[in-house]
Amino acid sequence: MADEFDDLPKPAPKEIDEQRSMELRFLQEDAILRAKPNENERCQSCLYYLNPDEEISYCWHPKLRILVGGEWWCQWWEKIPEE
Repeated sequence: MADEFDDLPKPAPKEIDEQRSMELRFLQEDAILRAKPNENERCQSCLYYLNPDEEISYCWHPKLRILVGGEWWCQWWEKIPEE
């Protein structure tokens, strides 16, 4: 019985992958993004963390705009305003 994945092409980067890699490299040089919180500051409690109930969510800060972990932290962390 043939493996169902035998017909898939071998993975190879496309032009969009190379462009995205360069964009992320520039972002990495500009951002201080850590996988651990900075005291009580963590992505999950940041204004830009889209779904605070999720462990991984989208950060919509204009300089980041990527998936991040709730326990992560970056230099653009901003407190959620009290209503």
